[in-house]
Amino acid sequence: MSYCVNCGVELNSAASCCPLCGTPVLNPRQKADETAPAFFPTRRAEVAPVSKRAMALLLTAMLGSVAVCCALLNLVLKPHIPWYLFVVGAAAMLWVWTVFPLLARKVPLWGRLTLDVGAVGLYVFLISLALDGGTWFRNLAIPLLALSAAVVFSLSWLLRRGHSLLTTATMSLIAAGIFCLGVEACCDWYLYSGFAPGWSLVVFACCVGLCIPLVIIRRIPSLREEARRRFHF
Repeated sequence: MSYCVNCGVELNSAASCCPLCGTPVLNPRQKADETAPAFFPTRRAEVAPVSKRAMALLLTAMLGSVAVCCALLNLVLKPHIPWYLFVVGAAAMLWVWTVFPLLARKVPLWGRLTLDVGAVGLYVFLISLALDGGTWFRNLAIPLLALSAAVVFSLSWLLRRGHSLLTTATMSLIAAGIFCLGVEACCDWYLYSGFAPGWSLVVFACCVGLCIPLVIIRRIPSLREEARRRFHF
């Protein structure tokens, strides 16, 4: 058994130089055996990427098996409550969010957003079936889903061509403030048949207050460049 005279690593009989530090092996009593297998691979190879279809099939099998097992378990455990709908809805929503992008490569952004919102709507609908909540689904959940879809679609359309980080942050803050106003409006109309802005107005005012310095920085080149240097964007 030989060892490197420089770093002391163990050498096999096929080594002509140290695999760690590269020091030549000069042992007159034991010459390098070129036929012996090396300790380390001599050719670099990359791991083949996983097929997207195979990954989609694996995720589909995982989500489907969980949904089926919970549906069967519901027949034994509390069969009078259809709690399996919670799991089925979550599995369907996760399938749309994770598996569908692997299978559909050239789906436009608006198509993906439509499917994402539809998946959330399906999940909420299944929850309403499990809880016998058809009233709140029609009068509260659907308006909230419509509001979420409108905000997401509008923000995606405004940012479709790409903007600076300051512009993106400004638009996102305004969208968040409008969304909070809409959420409180939907809840107030469902509970009290009227709209009295409260917490959402505070959130909207905070969002507008944060947007004002961003707009000023965006408009003044010296401030914009200083912000880029300090925050690395």
